[in-house]
Amino acid sequence: MVVTTRTLGRSGIEVSALGMGCWAIGGPWAEGSQPLGWGAVDDDESVRAVRRALDLGVTLFDTADTYGAGHSERIIGRALAGRRNEAVIATKWGYTFDEATRQATGEDASPAYLRRAVTASLRRLDTDWIDLYQLHLADLPLSRAEALIGTLEELVAEGLIRAYGWSTDRPDRAAAFGHGAPGATAVQHALSVLRDAPELLAVCEKYDLASVNRGPLGMGLLTGKYTADSTLPRDDVRGLAPGWLEWFRGGRPAPEWLRRVAAVREALTGDGRTLAQGALGWIWARSGRTIPIPGCRTVAQVEENAAALRRGPLGPDQFAEVERQLAALRSAALRDADHPRWPRPTVPATHP
Repeated sequence: MVVTTRTLGRSGIEVSALGMGCWAIGGPWAEGSQPLGWGAVDDDESVRAVRRALDLGVTLFDTADTYGAGHSERIIGRALAGRRNEAVIATKWGYTFDEATRQATGEDASPAYLRRAVTASLRRLDTDWIDLYQLHLADLPLSRAEALIGTLEELVAEGLIRAYGWSTDRPDRAAAFGHGAPGATAVQHALSVLRDAPELLAVCEKYDLASVNRGPLGMGLLTGKYTADSTLPRDDVRGLAPGWLEWFRGGRPAPEWLRRVAAVREALTGDGRTLAQGALGWIWARSGRTIPIPGCRTVAQVEENAAALRRGPLGPDQFAEVERQLAALRSAALRDADHPRWPRPTVPATHP
């Protein structure tokens, strides 16, 4: 059955089953000489992409105040002018930045900064409320995260945010927030056919949380665009990849991940879907709580991803075939212990 909408956890907020990730439309920003954006963007095309997404039934737009040092939020505000009531906006806070220099400057997990950050995001987004406000500091100690719950509940009561969540790949953090924070409704975490997240999905199921999925297309690897010969520009975070970004090395796709893409390509595309659409269908088939948010910079990218909504989750046989191919690749890696080809699960120390 094709399902085009899902519920954002226990908030009851209905969203499209597919969101639009808005990291890339923030344009260039950096931490020192380390690029954190996806290179130069065309702001007019970004605006057209957001509006086209709305036209095609995509209602969830996920960003962060730090993307482009505030620029992504400003573009979303511009794109949604006159259509705010059609959209569900998710943004994040926790990292600090300088808008003038487009530099990341650190982090701040204090309740006082939370207040300042939400006010600044509301201004950049040109809105009176944020639908989903997410803690961006993935590894923040639980005691410090729990100290923010009171302020978050005040923001809900004041109508400045509707619900909140945590962007983290740590199941213990997600579980503690889901259990102890009344207004928590979502966990944003990495999930794709390249990297499953069973423990986090179990947390979402146990505490009635939405699973908002970043990296559903492996930062581009599951679009079919990149090969072993591809080289990313050095103003792109993938072209000068920091340690937490495992998909690319030396400005090129990592060979072990390309092998995994090759292993599942036929199974994901066997019913006529594109590779990206098959990867999104796998995520929807994986759990009824998943909401993938593939990044888009162009109208064409939006249109291809939104077309996946019409096809819906992979069917049981197709999903099982993908799993068989992945199991075969794991077995091959175990047989080749001297030259392992299966990526070992890791949890990044940080991420945008």
